[in-house]
Amino acid sequence: MIAVDTNIIVRFLTQDDELQFQKSREIFQTQDIFIADTVILETEWVLRFAYKLKPDEICTTLKNLFGLPNIYLTNPSLIVQLIQWHENGLDFADAFHLAQSQHCSKFYTFDEKFIKRAKGLTQCEVKKPLT
Repeated sequence: MIAVDTNIIVRFLTQDDELQFQKSREIFQTQDIFIADTVILETEWVLRFAYKLKPDEICTTLKNLFGLPNIYLTNPSLIVQLIQWHENGLDFADAFHLAQSQHCSKFYTFDEKFIKRAKGLTQCEVKKPLT
């Protein structure tokens, strides 16, 4: 098994550089590939900011990528959960943070939008710190 960096995934998904696309496609067609959580987070950021993809486009793209039979993730069910939460309005990074914090009773933040959108999603309560 091999691991790939964000730029390999982005070239594969966007096909915006023909030579790099061909090299990345060969990797995806011939290797068992591990994608680290940090690479997933960075890939979403690049697709959103550099390529201006909308959340639904990003979710569809990532679900298709992660559905390939040769792709391995640290915790596939966590990734499914965070994509679902993102599709339902949570920021991708916030959804990732919350999904990885399920073993905790509370998740403190000053982000009012995060608190509102996370309400009732999980037993891990998203809230402001007490003053």
